[in-house]
Amino acid sequence: MDTMHVDCDSCVARGPACSDCVVTVLLGSPQHGVDLDADEQQALAELARAGLVPPLRLIPGARRAQAVQSPLEWTESG
Repeated sequence: MDTMHVDCDSCVARGPACSDCVVTVLLGSPQHGVDLDADEQQALAELARAGLVPPLRLIPGARRAQAVQSPLEWTESG
């Protein structure tokens, strides 16, 4: 299965490109992202090529890291 997960929270282009992205134009900013199968991706690409919707502007980035405390027995050497 060729599914693409579009997660606006992890998109590097979030902010400047949102207003010209097919996901936010059609769906707003989905809280939990959206999964697009191969047929849906192709349909959106064709609509964008025809100028009917903006293209997908997704630039996947790293997920936000959460700070964790190292175990007490770990020491930094330096």
